[in-house]
Amino acid sequence: MTHQQTSQLTPGGDGGIKRARLARHGVLSVSGADARAFLHAQLTNDVEHLGTDAARLAGWCSAKGRLLANFAVVPRTDGFLLVAARDLAAAIAKRLTMFVLRSKVKIADESDGWTATGVWGAGARARLAALGLAPGEAPLAVAAAGGRIAVRVDADRFLLLAAAGEATALEARIGGQEALEDDWSLLEIRSGRVLITQATQDQFVPQMVALDAIGGVDFKKGCYPGQEVVARTQYRGQLKRRIVRARVPAGLEVRPGQDLYSDDAAGEASGTVVNVAPAAGGSEFLAVAPIAAVEEHKPIRTAPGGAQIEVLALPYSQ
Repeated sequence: MTHQQTSQLTPGGDGGIKRARLARHGVLSVSGADARAFLHAQLTNDVEHLGTDAARLAGWCSAKGRLLANFAVVPRTDGFLLVAARDLAAAIAKRLTMFVLRSKVKIADESDGWTATGVWGAGARARLAALGLAPGEAPLAVAAAGGRIAVRVDADRFLLLAAAGEATALEARIGGQEALEDDWSLLEIRSGRVLITQATQDQFVPQMVALDAIGGVDFKKGCYPGQEVVARTQYRGQLKRRIVRARVPAGLEVRPGQDLYSDDAAGEASGTVVNVAPAAGGSEFLAVAPIAAVEEHKPIRTAPGGAQIEVLALPYSQ
């Protein structure tokens, strides 16, 4: 998408409601008597004690501790929905199923059956409340009604899940200004929340993308795939790369999976772009970059000897 195609909305903007259809997000369903125990054993976060009134962020790792996907884990009456990158949904559903064995669990890619919509702005919660979908004040609070689910992402921002056939009518009832998915993606980038896609799958341990900083890793829970690597990274201080938020000017394209370069590395790739969205005057993005180069304010470039990225603040400490 070109920079001219984005409306570049800001959180809350004029105080009205904005909404955007999130076509790059897919939905997996995990159901059955053993669904909770199964997810608890597979994901980086505690699902065993997850109530019905809250969602939870989590990752799914390879045996080497690299993220194969990251999710919003959303409880429902018959199990859970996992909201992830749509380009990974089918493959993740198939691969997760390999670990079911004798457990009473059914996993399915239901991306075609569900629609994800981002809703934000100062009036968003009141409008959702009028539809019976008013999550509580706690982070990732959940409200459900009539098969529709709303998840509080932050103060005035919500993820709405609805059956695909009902989404258009529901969005019409919400009203407000129709925005672009890139507008939602920009808010996610400014919140420091990554979305692992095909371009970045199996590249990062959770701490590299700050999944721990946003509550997506429980270091006290039991084992899960890659848990030893994740724990060793946490407690032995082995992390050398970490997420940064950055900006490049208009005319300079960056894309997910693109290599970044530090002057310290003599032309060798030392970083990776994760998510990108158009912003006023250029693009903003999240990238994994060398911690030492960032802390010492050394140049990080889009190519060896090329343009330097501008590193911006993140809302959480690292």
